Amino acid sequence: MPAERFKVDVEGRALELSNLDKVLYPEAGFTKGEVIDYYTRIAPVLLPHLADRALTRIRFPNGVTGGSFFEKNAPAATPGWVRTETLPAPGSSKGRDTIDYVVADDLPTLVWLANLAALELHTPQWKVGEHPDMMVVDLDPGPPAALRQCCQVALLMRDRLADDGIDSYPKTSGKKGMQLCCPIAGSQSSELVSDYAKRIAQELERAHPKLVVSKMAKNLRPGKVFIDWSQNNAAKTTVSPYSLRAQSVPSVSTPLTWDEVEAGAAGKRPATKPYTAGEVLKRVEKQGDLLAPLLDGGPELPAA
Repeated sequence: MPAERFKVDVEGRALELSNLDKVLYPEAGFTKGEVIDYYTRIAPVLLPHLADRALTRIRFPNGVTGGSFFEKNAPAATPGWVRTETLPAPGSSKGRDTIDYVVADDLPTLVWLANLAALELHTPQWKVGEHPDMMVVDLDPGPPAALRQCCQVALLMRDRLADDGIDSYPKTSGKKGMQLCCPIAGSQSSELVSDYAKRIAQELERAHPKLVVSKMAKNLRPGKVFIDWSQNNAAKTTVSPYSLRAQSVPSVSTPLTWDEVEAGAAGKRPATKPYTAGEVLKRVEKQGDLLAPLLDGGPELPAA
């Protein structure tokens, strides 16, 4: 039986949506139509964080339990009105010299991607043709450490970065960890940003050896929080704010307040439980975009 298709107009762009009743999150009964609805409704706060950034998608055409694939290159049937940028592809696993990236600057592109079951959206810390304007501190707990310990390390990192005049804004990863996003000047190389993040991670590891680890080795991580400074490598991406994640429920990489992080460090909800798409829409309606300051730029990082 052929898939049912619906022609829609999104801000003047003609799109054809299909399989809207297909369940992409079986445990929650969350359908492709609901995915498209979520991305449409969250777009006003999501799109500014995607603008001008090369987009990596993780697609789940048969739902979160049915396999997935990473997609960097624009697919063959990409509409002509979708913005693409041809950029170098150092170390490409497919031997390419360049990649034709999708850049999601507008709602039609976001809806088109959602219709392709691109559940997860990941971006680099740089905009096309520019140095990074954001530093990311990724906090990854090694069991039995969990989000509570991530919150504790986030507070330590916030205070240490503040000593250097760097503001940081927390969000959950939508899985088991969290990230701190720091607006910076956009005038320094990815190597310098990564080196600075590594230096601060190592400082915190020395000061809190029972809680923090700065090396990736798995055998060092049980019961500790790994500060992954390498996320600032130019070739790496981080899950975008407000992106869905492929979990049993439609969890979202959710911006938090520092009050929530402090509560999480004490073992209380809200910060220690993933937020779902519906909850995030309600939060945004009430709080707006907690990560809006990332769009205003920040200072240069101090030299070593």
